[in-house]
Amino acid sequence: MIDSHTHLGSCKEPDDELVARAREAGLTRMLTVGTNADSCRAALAAAEQFEEVYAAIGRHPNEATGYGDADLQDLRELAAHEKCVAIGETGLDEYRDYSPIEDQRRAFADHIDLARELGKPLVIHTRAADDETIATLRERARGVDVILHCFSMPDRVEECVAEGWWISFAGNVTYPANADLAAAVAKVPADRLLVETDAPYLTPIPHRKERNRPDLVIHTAAFVAEQRDLTDAELDRIVTANAASLFRW
Repeated sequence: MIDSHTHLGSCKEPDDELVARAREAGLTRMLTVGTNADSCRAALAAAEQFEEVYAAIGRHPNEATGYGDADLQDLRELAAHEKCVAIGETGLDEYRDYSPIEDQRRAFADHIDLARELGKPLVIHTRAADDETIATLRERARGVDVILHCFSMPDRVEECVAEGWWISFAGNVTYPANADLAAAVAKVPADRLLVETDAPYLTPIPHRKERNRPDLVIHTAAFVAEQRDLTDAELDRIVTANAASLFRW
């Protein structure tokens, strides 16, 4: 089993405890994602310390205030690390008023170009900005492996699948209020399917009252397997193979 998107440095528990729990749950790989300069460095430090951990390097749209050339150069240098396997997360967020939209757009464009330059997948965050996010990716990200992390556009899943983008489901797919998202699970081709925690956020049922951790991805995976009429072992083989192909880890 894998966790295609987590934030180890944002979890309450220390990294060694989180990784130990993940090992016990059967996880063999996890991607910890940087969202600003400090968390990118922490992600790479965790990747250096633990064999199972790899890193994604980026500026979250909510961390994009003042984004400029110096930030791009920092990202390029960090992304050269041998255990950086993806660029992001990046994208657009008009739900939270944390960063000016023009700064977000500038960062988003640079992340797309950097992913293409380095031949690494691109991890996308989008919230209340789906139209522009999709249009930007169609215009600028041709030929880039795009991962729609914490997929939240069930009414547009066919469009995203048609573009060949990777669809990653987080713990919110297990929530009863998200029946439309659960229904979208069956519409994703097997070779474009991923599961994640986005820990410490979006804890899956039956642990929703707890802070999320990478080991809890097994509950999201079990739910996804049920929606696709698969056994847990079958779903495990699919997402583990997909992540290995995508991230080359």
